[in-house]
Amino acid sequence: MTAPAARPRVTLADIATACDLSRATISLVLRGSPLVNAETRARVEAELKRQGYVYHRGAANLRRKVSSAVALVINDLSNPFFAEFAAGVDEALADAGYVTLLGSTGESVERQQAVLASLLEHDPAGVILSPAEGSDAARLRTLLGTRTPMLVFNRELGQDWDFLSLDNVRGARLATEHLIAQGHRRIAFFGGHQDSSSCRQRREGYRAALAAAGIALEPQWQIECAPTRLEAAGQTAALFVRDPAPTAAVCYNDAVALGLMAGLSSRGRRAGHDFAVTGFDDIPEASVSAPPLTTIAVDPRARGRQAAELILRRLHDPSTSPIATVAPARLLVRASSLVVLSGDAA
Repeated sequence: MTAPAARPRVTLADIATACDLSRATISLVLRGSPLVNAETRARVEAELKRQGYVYHRGAANLRRKVSSAVALVINDLSNPFFAEFAAGVDEALADAGYVTLLGSTGESVERQQAVLASLLEHDPAGVILSPAEGSDAARLRTLLGTRTPMLVFNRELGQDWDFLSLDNVRGARLATEHLIAQGHRRIAFFGGHQDSSSCRQRREGYRAALAAAGIALEPQWQIECAPTRLEAAGQTAALFVRDPAPTAAVCYNDAVALGLMAGLSSRGRRAGHDFAVTGFDDIPEASVSAPPLTTIAVDPRARGRQAAELILRRLHDPSTSPIATVAPARLLVRASSLVVLSGDAA
């Protein structure tokens, strides 16, 4: 039996001829360009489907000498905040016709170098990096060179790259002011490490609110720990080593706040009843915890989309100076911070 003749591969020229359009226009449709009007796009897409055209993205990248991938490197993917952030990045990149190359460093600088080196072998168009604590800008410059643009998220890393940060100072100040308005005077700052610029900025906001209210800063109520639920639960006892103990805590992030709430429970205390707790991030679990967590809302999924949009803008305009962008933060009051104090407890 004679094998059927192989069908020749459909080309851009075939689609262009059928649609009576230029190959350049067909290429714009394939890349999702907004320069093509809706009617022309629909006609081309129908013809692509009719002829069974397969877009060879790898070959297209070679011809155009650009990549259709962006590398996303996260410092702690186990944190629900960063899971939401990564989802937002991926959504926005997909909408623009890019794929996401994802890596996680687990807060290890050495792993960060290895992950970035591995992802750079795929020649991504750009990099979005949430740096591990202790990251060295000089090492990253050496690794990236001058050809690969990068957006740094939330932790400061010099001025060589675009930077998207949360409004850490204002957010922590809002949380502290809220606790002060509830009558608290013994307020701790709980969690995070001073090596992290975001932690330093949140402490700055906390201290500014205390100073504005005429409340003395107590160094023993500033407790460092890794920004995870497990570490926070284990460090809860540190708040109660001395008497008087604090009656409230501004937590570095929601994971720390949820860990503190668990630690309080194990000591016979209840957040929202005899100890006030605030978080930072508004991860999905914050609204359904017991009690629901007062927090600083920064919309992590929207921040992911914003990060993707900023790196794409850089790809289209590589010659401008690095830009720093600060995302807004707002206070969401829930039951975890609504503690009624007696006169002597304040």
